[in-house]
Amino acid sequence: MAVIDTTRTHAATGLVGHTVAKVIAAVSTFFETRATRKALSQLSDRELDDIGLNRGDIERIGIYH
Repeated sequence: MAVIDTTRTHAATGLVGHTVAKVIAAVSTFFETRATRKALSQLSDRELDDIGLNRGDIERIGIYH
């Protein structure tokens, strides 16, 4: 007769789920940052100045996140 162990914890499944969630969050952040940089790059220097940024600031957006 086969026995199924139902007392086993799902630590491995939890770890995999956590890792997958972190990867998804990282990919999502990457694409959001990319879209923000693209939108800012399309602004004029005057518009960037109005919001307190310059062209050099655009590439630094998201690196501290």
